[in-house]
Amino acid sequence: MDKRTVIAVVLSFLVIVGYQFLFSTRQPHSPEQKPVPQKTIDTAPPAAPARPVAETVAAEEREITVENSLYRAVFTSRGGTIKLWMIKQYKDKNGQDVVLLKKPGIVRPIGIGGDSSFDLANVNFSVTGANLALDSTQRQGSLVFEYAKDGKSVRRTYTFFADTYKVDLVDEVSGLGEYWITLGSDLGIFEKDPSVHVGPILLSGNDLTELKASDLKEPKSFRENVKWIAQEDKYFFSALVPGSPVEEARALLVQDSPIIAFKAKEGRQVFHLYAGPKEHDRLAALQLGLEHIIDYGFFSIIARPLFWVLKFFNNFLGNYGWSIIMITIATRIPFIPLISKSQKSMKKLQEIQPKMNEIKEKYKKDAQKMQKEMMELYKKHKVSPLGGCLPMLLQIPVFFALYKVLLISIELRGAPFMLWITDLSAPDTLFGHIPASLPLIGGFALGPLPILMGLTMLIQQKMTPSSMDPKQARMMLMMPVIFTFMFLNFASGLVLYWLVSNILGIIQQIFVNRNLAKEQAG
Repeated sequence: MDKRTVIAVVLSFLVIVGYQFLFSTRQPHSPEQKPVPQKTIDTAPPAAPARPVAETVAAEEREITVENSLYRAVFTSRGGTIKLWMIKQYKDKNGQDVVLLKKPGIVRPIGIGGDSSFDLANVNFSVTGANLALDSTQRQGSLVFEYAKDGKSVRRTYTFFADTYKVDLVDEVSGLGEYWITLGSDLGIFEKDPSVHVGPILLSGNDLTELKASDLKEPKSFRENVKWIAQEDKYFFSALVPGSPVEEARALLVQDSPIIAFKAKEGRQVFHLYAGPKEHDRLAALQLGLEHIIDYGFFSIIARPLFWVLKFFNNFLGNYGWSIIMITIATRIPFIPLISKSQKSMKKLQEIQPKMNEIKEKYKKDAQKMQKEMMELYKKHKVSPLGGCLPMLLQIPVFFALYKVLLISIELRGAPFMLWITDLSAPDTLFGHIPASLPLIGGFALGPLPILMGLTMLIQQKMTPSSMDPKQARMMLMMPVIFTFMFLNFASGLVLYWLVSNILGIIQQIFVNRNLAKEQAG
């Protein structure tokens, strides 16, 4: 592999990793995505007439707590909206329940109104129902919020279930003509990770569209085949799925906060609300198309099978660290013949390096003649100048697919491996963390795992035959240092994958070198 080819491969690696961190976006028309089911759980006729609501009198705000085995939520009579949402099966860094809504925010979650000001989100509703604690003895419960004044009326009914994050919502609206309903400004967002998209997103047909505040200087409307709207972070999200027809979805800024909402006609409208983790199996079981929010990007067609294989190994091993090691071995096996052939080719290139230098010196003023003589030399010794880089190029899609799987799969969040590695989704910080003054970098995690990875990369590079001149070889010695620096802040699971891959490469190189030595001796 010549100097320019190596540099091209390395730069490609850096660009793709940098792109994932700085400009992560969904890729439309993912070939592996299946059509989203058209059926929803509620089969009520669209826009059925709303039942009349008696005029309500303003009263003090009332809060109602709803709890099941998965979450604890607080609803308020102020707009019939959500005030707090905590999930129980996932913990924050302090061991406390993950909070997907700490306070109502600028725009109240599930607030409604006659326009995009969501004016009815701040009026007081009357409430029918008390605190709910759902379990095996009481598997379902409801809250009813009502408001009526000046010819406008709303009756909204939330139905909760014991064993799911999903909540069914029925709004019966009259006197507004058309009305808006929104997820609000904060529901579903736990933490803002710069490596992934955080904020509003929607599914239209089979296309995911991410929305950022910088893109919403003017509101954006979506009218064609909108399946759901959502707000997401790396591992969690909230979503609103229409169970009856809506006119459009719109994303806009409210006091610099990106908001996404549906516009629907008055009458009886059905929605399904979800606020919880991005667990593929749980989402797929709802049959609402919400599993499509888990998107692995450009290499999804490779990433999804890798994800299932990773889960398959974990079902047997009970440890995602060992599962990563197994999937590293499994993904390397198909490349063993090609890698061996490549290593032999590089060894032969190294052996004919003096003859290559002679040709370069002899025909340095005649590039065409030099190229012809080089090709004759390659043909005579049965080597290919591209043989060394081809296996690396072929493995790049597998690496980035697995990179994406390890980056966004909630199954690895908080998953321990062994010894000091207690979270495969987080960087190795055994030696601490050094803050950086450069905000783009955001500090350096310090741990032995990426250092070991860099050392194995250096060993592998030293063992690998090279046809480079000494200056190029010295330049390439910097690559382990650069990669170690890059991997300091990578998820431990990804560093583990690269480390094991390097070790396997070293073992294979040892066998190749021994076999070549035997061939030469014989």
